[in-house]
Amino acid sequence: MTKSSKNSMNVNDPKLLFENALTLLDRNSNSPEALTECLESIVKPLADDGYAPAQNFLGLMYYHGLGVDQDYAEAVNCYQPAAEQGFAESQNNLGLMYLNGLGVDQDYAEALKWIRHAVNQGYGPAQNNLGFIYLEGLGVAQDYIEAVKWYQLAAEQGLAESQTNLGLMYKDGLGVAEDYIEAAKWFHLAAKEGYVEAQANLGLVYKDGLGVAQDYIEAAKWFHLAADQGSVDAQTHLGHIYFNGLGVAQNYAEAMNWCKLAAEQGIAESQYALGLMYANGHGVPQDFVEAATWYRHSADQGIAESQYCLGLIYDNGHGVPQNYAEAAKWYRLAAKQGHAQSQYNLASIYRNGLGVAQDYVEAVKWLRRAADQGLDVAQNNLASMYFNGLGVTQDLGEAVKWFTRAANQGCSIAQANLEALYEDGCGVVRDLGEAVKWYQLAADQGLEAPIDALEQLQKEN
Repeated sequence: MTKSSKNSMNVNDPKLLFENALTLLDRNSNSPEALTECLESIVKPLADDGYAPAQNFLGLMYYHGLGVDQDYAEAVNCYQPAAEQGFAESQNNLGLMYLNGLGVDQDYAEALKWIRHAVNQGYGPAQNNLGFIYLEGLGVAQDYIEAVKWYQLAAEQGLAESQTNLGLMYKDGLGVAEDYIEAAKWFHLAAKEGYVEAQANLGLVYKDGLGVAQDYIEAAKWFHLAADQGSVDAQTHLGHIYFNGLGVAQNYAEAMNWCKLAAEQGIAESQYALGLMYANGHGVPQDFVEAATWYRHSADQGIAESQYCLGLIYDNGHGVPQNYAEAAKWYRLAAKQGHAQSQYNLASIYRNGLGVAQDYVEAVKWLRRAADQGLDVAQNNLASMYFNGLGVTQDLGEAVKWFTRAANQGCSIAQANLEALYEDGCGVVRDLGEAVKWYQLAADQGLEAPIDALEQLQKEN
């Protein structure tokens, strides 16, 4: 009697049948044929009989295209009856399908309804998704405090994704007071579970000393773990760490390897770094053609440093035919983003009429922007424009002002110019003592000047 009951249970108990199916799949995880056979002979019949875990599992198979052709609409058809039976995972999955418009028309209200059903059962992934909905304001008013609340609940259940999200909220001060220590705590919990985004963020926390003592060795460790899992952010940072020898021995070849992985995935910062390495022969033979290629990829994404470097390449004809018009184009793009050296170079192009019509007014405009950022050579050249009345009304007072600012930063040409003004009393009261001071400072930096002229000034003084 007992034996007969046991056999009956093996045949008719859907939970046991489903668990056996999962065990069979686990044993044959590398066999597509075994997966298809198991779905057809066990999972689909159980789903057809209304067994919610089987319906949900079959939905996942259709969602991922495992053992069946990928079909989002069919996935929805599987999730729906399981969700209606109160199966929390299916409620969450169905909500995500509505949230993302997969297999159904996108419908935030419907998404929220099903995700809330799962949340009401305490289902961690649904709590995490509800946090995301409030974070982004999808079908609800954006509410960072509410997002933190749901991330916290899921994080306390040990959900690594939620722990990472909660860490990010603390790091950025969204819905909570900015707290790097708390951020590092949550990143660490998730990182120890192998969650790649947490590992990448923990590496950044150690690299920048946010909430923890700055520790490049620890940063490199976590970046390595995340990079090995394919995190492009970690690969980018790891390239930077090896390039600069932070916590590791400086290794240009290793930097090149990690930067290239990220660059090939379209990460602009890594494309720029790769261009620099090719331009300077770090970790690879110097190759301006390759440098130009990677600078362009990054420049096209709006990275000002890459636009500037690409302008330099065209300006100097390195790896490309010299083309001042093309140089001006790239300098201008970077200059508009506030890149001071590009502003200065663009001013020089306008001043000299290289690739553009000569335009002193435009030259002064860009010189002023670079000078206002403290670029000493721009300050010197702006002073020269005022001194000579090019693009502006001649103004010796303005000339002295900008020469002085540049000279005080150690610009030897400005120091020499200032010496001449004090020697001749041009725009200033004649002061040979000041002239000698600036003459000497310029000479100390190697600016060639007749020794007898300096001696004569000293005698006159």
